[in-house]
Amino acid sequence: MNTSVIRLKTSLQDSVLELLNEQIAMEAHSSSTYLSMAGWCYAQGLNGSGDYFKKQSGEEREHMLKLFDFITDAGGLPVSPDVTKIERSFEGLRDILVKALEQEIAITHSFNRISDHCHKVKDYQTARFLHWYLDEQLEEEQQARRCIEIYDLIGAEEGGLYRIDKEIIKLKTKE
Repeated sequence: MNTSVIRLKTSLQDSVLELLNEQIAMEAHSSSTYLSMAGWCYAQGLNGSGDYFKKQSGEEREHMLKLFDFITDAGGLPVSPDVTKIERSFEGLRDILVKALEQEIAITHSFNRISDHCHKVKDYQTARFLHWYLDEQLEEEQQARRCIEIYDLIGAEEGGLYRIDKEIIKLKTKE
C-alpha cells in the first residue's frame, strides 16, 4: 500500500521523529512498569499504593498517546513499541518508590535531550510542544520524591506501612 502524498509531507526531521518514537517507547515502558508496581502493591495488601501506581500507569499511557498524536498531526509515522523487560518482583515498597523516582528522572533527561536536539536542528514547533512535558516532569519528580519522604518520615515499623499506604494515594486524589 502506498503512503498518502499528504503523509509524505511533514516538517518533522527524521532525527526528531526517531527521538519522539523512542520517547513513545520509553513512556510505554514506564506505563507497564508502573502497572507492574501496582500489581505488586495489591498482592502485598497495599491497595492505596496499588491505586497510586495504577493511576501513574494511566498517566504515562496518556503521555505516550499525546506524543503519538503529535507525530500523526505533523504528518509523521508514530511507532507502537514492543514493551519488554518489565520488572515484576521488588524488595519492598521503598524499593518501588526509589525506582519510580529514578524512572521519572530518566524520562526528564530524555525530554531535555530531545528539546536540546530540536533547538540544534531549529525545530521550534516540536520544542514548543515539549515544554508541556518538561513542566509535567517537574511535577512527576516532585511527587515521586514526596512518596519517599512520606515513607522515610513515617517508617514501616509498628503499623507505619499501613499509614504510608494511606498517605501515598492522597497525592493522587489532590490532582
